[in-house]
Amino acid sequence: MTADTALTGLADGWYALSLLHDRIEAHIERALQSGHDLSVREYSLLVVLSRQHDGPGGHLRMNQVAEAVVLSQSATTRLVTRLEDRGLLQRYLCPDDRRGIYTDVTPAGLALLEQARPTHDDALANALGQAAADPELAPLVAAVEALNTTSAHGPRTRAYRPV
Repeated sequence: MTADTALTGLADGWYALSLLHDRIEAHIERALQSGHDLSVREYSLLVVLSRQHDGPGGHLRMNQVAEAVVLSQSATTRLVTRLEDRGLLQRYLCPDDRRGIYTDVTPAGLALLEQARPTHDDALANALGQAAADPELAPLVAAVEALNTTSAHGPRTRAYRPV
């Protein structure tokens, strides 16, 4: 195998992974929007912040939020503002560092998340099922399913952890 062939194989794999992600995200987006007036990003942020309640603090600084949802600072600020305007999140000054701002999910945000979770999970399962029928995507679906099986055997802590 030449270097060019290996790179082409990597590029093909990356394309398939990107395609799988895009199809799943679009499927979940439609389901969350129609059922709960939530985008995938909004849902993801509620999930990230809700998982902080299992760890120390129960909140994140804005830069940690941006890192956790893989958005720029400005896009994160807009996302948080939208959810804050809906009463789903709250921001407040860090008591030990008045320059920092914490973001936390509100009880209304937790309630909406619990209502939306079955919709998300059903849409994810449906999208993976459709993708599994595509020979190009089936190996990736199997890998995702294997990850789920592996994580079912041990504790899963998905609270935000800075890198």
